[in-house]
Amino acid sequence: MNKYLFPIYAVAIGVMLVVIFKQKKSSYTKILLSFSGAFLLALTLFDLLPEVYEHLEGKQTGLFIMSGILIQIILEFFSKGAEHGHVHIHKHETAFPWLLFISLCIHSFLEGFPIHQHNDMVYGVLIHKIPIAALLTMYLLQSHFTKTQIIGFLVVFASMTPLGTVISNNVELVSGYVYYINAIVIGIFFHISTIILFESSEGHKFNLSKLVSILLGVGIAYLI
Repeated sequence: MNKYLFPIYAVAIGVMLVVIFKQKKSSYTKILLSFSGAFLLALTLFDLLPEVYEHLEGKQTGLFIMSGILIQIILEFFSKGAEHGHVHIHKHETAFPWLLFISLCIHSFLEGFPIHQHNDMVYGVLIHKIPIAALLTMYLLQSHFTKTQIIGFLVVFASMTPLGTVISNNVELVSGYVYYINAIVIGIFFHISTIILFESSEGHKFNLSKLVSILLGVGIAYLI
């Protein structure tokens, strides 16, 4: 049951962090992003990637991974990078951000599929969604959207990953293609996590706290 609920918990935790820190962007979000990027990348390399290569032909696997990277690049054209912490909502904007909403939902839906067979991946998704949900909540609350729109946005966003997991577990038509979909998701995870890690050092300056968070992310992922 937790594999369905953990992504929802992550969004709830992200919202609570914003409430606790009074909606102000602080260093905790950057450290969380660094940790989540390292943790997600390491889990993908340690658990998901070997499993996919075991069931699919090597070059074919690489093709689907590259497809995932390209899909994420296309999604980011509409979301402007919200999947890795770049949320751009203007304070005076009143029109609902449908492109951001749809692209984030597609991303969240796809990342639910690997949880089907890789229970450890649910922890990677959990850690990944917490800082993203916090930043998303922060900017939504600073906008002029109604409370109903904000709550609806967050509820649907939180439910998309469990929906992907439910479909991968229970829809027989999908089960025959699960490794192909997982390979696509690997590409998505690669793109997201590496962008987070590349951007974790502002101006390429050494930052001990971020380095420690990255090392912790890799180390914990290895021990799971």
